[in-house]
Amino acid sequence: MNAAAAAIGPDGLPPLREVIRRHGLAAKKSLGQNFLFDLNLAARIAHAAGPLGDATIFEVGPGPGALTRALLRLGAARVVAVERDGRAIAALDEIAAHYPGRLDVVAADALAFDPRAHLPPKGVSIVANLPYNIATALLVSWLSIEPWPPWYDRAILMFQREVAERIVAEPGSKSYGRLSVLAQWRCETRILFEVNASAFVPPPKVTSALVRLAPRPAPAPCERRLLERVTQAAFGQRRKMLRQSLRSLGVDVTGLLAAAGADATARAENISVAGFVALARALATSGGSGHDGSAEPEQNGARG
Repeated sequence: MNAAAAAIGPDGLPPLREVIRRHGLAAKKSLGQNFLFDLNLAARIAHAAGPLGDATIFEVGPGPGALTRALLRLGAARVVAVERDGRAIAALDEIAAHYPGRLDVVAADALAFDPRAHLPPKGVSIVANLPYNIATALLVSWLSIEPWPPWYDRAILMFQREVAERIVAEPGSKSYGRLSVLAQWRCETRILFEVNASAFVPPPKVTSALVRLAPRPAPAPCERRLLERVTQAAFGQRRKMLRQSLRSLGVDVTGLLAAAGADATARAENISVAGFVALARALATSGGSGHDGSAEPEQNGARG
């Protein structure tokens, strides 16, 4: 193989290391960046998104574009990629030129960006190697969409393993918490596989995991903000029994627990998602629905 051939990747684009060198894309810790370099892994993530031929993919934080390239090479009809780092835009524009009409690059902060104007009303998948410092906040925003079901059909997302375990944790687990309840109430969740730190540059100090979330078309009925209030109160004092931890709701806790059929001596980590839904529904009829003291589920740390 001559030098010119060696400088071209399997998709006809330059190797990622060359792209990063040419565009000065040293990863920034402030942006939670750990670039995916393993093209085989990128392809495995793209395959996990399911059939791509008719799909529109929404990607957050593509960086130099390893996953973007894999999605397009494997046939994604269209990718809408949102990137905050202005240094990466030129590199992504080169990918867009290589796949005419199939990649839209948007320079924006994903936390403040509403993608719906850029996407069709159905057939959308979120596929992303998320920056760890905003990963949980983004997930919570996607789980809090009203009305439900949301604008996406599935989400294939990379998290640090600790956060992935919280998303899928079952009652009784130390990882089970507010994020577990919100995610599993509205989605079917599953860890697909783990990813070693060596797949990224620079390598983070944690193992990563790819999670699949499939929105439930009709979650058990309750008001989301009341569910958030109940889980905030319960897990905010998770070592205490419900008869104590739920006092912060400002209602008759004995009556609330009785209406929900909940054990007053149980602790938050032992209550199922269905149990929390029952508590939220009971709260709606207890006179405690007027005050919204909710806060977002626990945030994860930055990558690295």
